Amino acid sequence: MSSLLENCRNYFDTDNLYKILKVEKTATEKELKKGYHRQSLAVHPDRVGKDKKDEATQKFQTLGRVYNLLQDKTRREIYDETGDIDEENDVTQDRDWYDYWRLLFHQITMTDIKNYKEKYQGSEEELKDLKEAYIDAEGDMDVIIDSVLCATVDDEQRFRDILADLIKKKEIPKFKAFTNEKKSKKNARKQKADEEAKEAEAHAKKLGISDEHSLTALIRKRQDSRQAASNDFFAQLEAKYAEPAKKKSKGDGKKKKK
Repeated sequence: MSSLLENCRNYFDTDNLYKILKVEKTATEKELKKGYHRQSLAVHPDRVGKDKKDEATQKFQTLGRVYNLLQDKTRREIYDETGDIDEENDVTQDRDWYDYWRLLFHQITMTDIKNYKEKYQGSEEELKDLKEAYIDAEGDMDVIIDSVLCATVDDEQRFRDILADLIKKKEIPKFKAFTNEKKSKKNARKQKADEEAKEAEAHAKKLGISDEHSLTALIRKRQDSRQAASNDFFAQLEAKYAEPAKKKSKGDGKKKKK
């Protein structure tokens, strides 16, 4: 197995554990957990297609190991003082990081998603994410929509208006991929989204998900399987990603609130 710092450099372009969680070195335990939760949503393997699943899984596992180390007071102190990581005594390397994630964060219902989306969209947090996604993607709207939480093609025009204003104010650079995007690329993005929505609708119908009550019943019925269409945050966003999780889950009965 590759070293943690090596994986950090490979998947996050840095070996600074705090930067990976996007928190300060002085972060409290609560801030560390919030940073891990936020970043885990951004890199969760359920967000990508099959061709990128393996890399996304490695990234998700690396993120879990980073948080696991920093939330350990002794190991964090050693890292802060020396920059070294004691991996010889790290018994968590083979941990199931999906189960670990579920032990830390409670199962999400459709109501939770709706409430989160309403709070997130239009917030300073979303604006910060949008600016970062725009710069990282160098203006590629396909990547921007995939990067910003809860975003769909329906948010495209809203994003364009915000970004155009930020460019005008010189708060962000101007990228040709944004200002000169071909109409055919935009149409292809809309067509792909429509196709994914139809697939997601058909899949939900096949699973018997028609409203929140049937969704809750499905979760209870399939608690032992990650194939359940709503076992975690991203699986519940199938309307966007249209791909159910495939790994089996154990011990979902233990839940902790954020």
